[in-house]
Amino acid sequence: MSTTTVRLNADDREILDGLAPLFGGRSNAIRQALRSLAADRKRHLALESFLDAWDAEAGPVDEEAVAAMARRYGL
Repeated sequence: MSTTTVRLNADDREILDGLAPLFGGRSNAIRQALRSLAADRKRHLALESFLDAWDAEAGPVDEEAVAAMARRYGL
């Protein structure tokens, strides 16, 4: 296993110290954060691919239709 140095500011240290007990220590909390970031990135890429395929099949998004849906659903 390799070692990586990470410099944290006071706010980040406070966050890490709060998470460390939940994940079995600081290193485990950081490992979990990396896994979460990787999973988020994977989901983002999958969504991007899905939207690209949808756009290719159905054409570009109709901005007025999106605005109407946002108004309808209070978004």
